[in-house]
Formats: sequence, structure tokens, C-alpha cells
Amino acid sequence: MSLDGFDPKWKDFPDYILGITKEIWEDRGIDTLHRYYAPDIVVRSPASVVRGNKGVIAATMATLAEFPDRALVGEDVIWSADNTGHLLSSHRILSTATHAHAGVYGPASGKRLRYRIIADCAARANVIDDEWLIRDQGAIVRQMGWDARDYARDLIAREGGPERCVKPLTPQTDIEGPYKGCGNDNAWGERYAQTLTRIMGAGFSVIPEAYDRGCQLEHPGGATAHGFDAADRFWMGLRASFPSAEFRIQHRIGREDAMMPPRAALRWTLTGKHDGWGAFGAPTGANVHVLGISHAEFGPFGADGGTIRREWVLFDETAIWKQILLHTGQA
Repeated sequence: MSLDGFDPKWKDFPDYILGITKEIWEDRGIDTLHRYYAPDIVVRSPASVVRGNKGVIAATMATLAEFPDRALVGEDVIWSADNTGHLLSSHRILSTATHAHAGVYGPASGKRLRYRIIADCAARANVIDDEWLIRDQGAIVRQMGWDARDYARDLIAREGGPERCVKPLTPQTDIEGPYKGCGNDNAWGERYAQTLTRIMGAGFSVIPEAYDRGCQLEHPGGATAHGFDAADRFWMGLRASFPSAEFRIQHRIGREDAMMPPRAALRWTLTGKHDGWGAFGAPTGANVHVLGISHAEFGPFGADGGTIRREWVLFDETAIWKQILLHTGQA
């Protein structure tokens, strides 16, 4: 593959994504963000929307000050290209870190953490100019001894209360960036999109058809589970909390690469009211926006083959609880 406009030291696009991540975080080349990130980049996470490279640099330094030994191990880069020269990487990372100093997570706890991140980054001509980032906040705070809801409540207070706190990502706070692509037309991405669309349409009977009986599932909160029942419980718990919310797939990628199983990456949203009993407790009527990213690997088993053998799903539980608490006035 030719990387037009990219530094020739990168052999392909995954090499670029994995390489600059190591340069920035582990090699302490934070200044390289001046050339790898566009000056007016939009970085969306469930917790906030940041515009501009200066904000990204400040947040990177703050994280490394709090977690100085943080490592980011790239597990996979599932990517696509569009006809404008943009490439989009859905980069799944396993991060380890020690909470060595005080910061956004409170006083130093000394806790050793392990959690996942998935970042969708749009790049063109050696520069990332649009990003969607989900960090498994639920896993982080649980390893520090917090409940996700209690952490969200404490964060609201530390940020100055309901009126002054940082507002989570919603359709109203989102900012349109330069990347307009929606992925590719690969059959594996389409297969995964159809599966999640059926599940979110209350068609949970698709799970034994679409998942392998021995599937391994990595869920928010650092949870690992296996099998049909675990997949059903997870997706049911999410959908039951927001039964009238609109499910929308923002981006879809499927890939078949040498020495890899077929894979897919989806970025999706669930937007609507917290009007049901599920994983987020008693219904409150809060308007909630859930940003999720999911990866899947397919295997040969199942009725017609091509079932999901491994799946990784990330959304930020603390950002969901923050929206609920701000609505109920319980912050």
C-alpha cells in the first residue's frame, strides 16, 4: 500500500498509527503532536469535546503527570480509506499504568491499572485531523475502588458543580470535523453492522446465529465473558436502559488481511431517554447520548460459518452516569 503524503519511514498505515502512538506517549515526544495533529483538530470522547492541538497537548501532559509509567500496547488497527485521501484507523489499545500522582482521578492511590482504549483517527498527509476516543473509564475507576456512578458524582463536584462541570458529548456539543467518510463496503463490516442493528432492534434471537458458542467478549468495566448468554445479558442490559433511544451506526469497516482473521470495526451511537430498567438502574427520563466503538473477529464455526469469535465493546459508563445525575439533580 502506498501512503501518499506520509513520511516514508512508515511502511503502512497501521505502522504509522502504532508508531506515532509510541512516539507521543512512551517516548515522551509530546512535541510531535505539533506535526502529527492538526492545529484545529476535534477530539471527541464521551466525557467532552476538545478542539485544537493545544488542548490535546495539555491533556496528554496531565495524564502522564498522573500516570508516569503509562504504556499503550496496540492490539489491532482496523482501517479504511476514502476518496479524499483520508485514512481512518480504529486503533484498539491495551494500556497499563500506575496511579502515582494526584490528578483528575483524585489523590495518588498507587493502584496498578489495566484497561482498554479504542481511538478512531482520521489522517491525511501525515496529519491526524479528526478523532473519536473512548477510554474504559469504568475499568479505571473500579480498579481504584470507585463505583462508576459515585465517581461521576464526585467528578461533577470537583469540576465545580452541575452548572460549571465539563459537559459530556451530546449531539448538541459535538463539532463537525473534516472527515466525512463512513468506512467501506467490506462484507465483514456489513455483517457486523447487521448483527448489532438487529440486536438494537430487540432481535436478540440473532445472537446464537451470529456469535460463536465459545465467543470471548470484552466489555466496558474491564469485564471478560464468554458465550451466548453473556452476549445476551450485556446487550440486553444496555438496550433495556434506553429502549426508545435511536441506534445509529456512524462508521463501519470490514477487513481481510494476511495472517489475521476477518475483522470489523463499528462506531455507533444510542441517543434518547433513560426510560427503562437495565444496566443503569431505575429509569429517570434523562436525555442520554452513548458513543460506542466495537471490534469483532470472525471464525469458521456456527451454522453457516463466519460467526463472531471475539468481540470488544467500549463505551464510557461514567459519562452515561454523569448525564443521568445532571438530569436528576443527584450530583
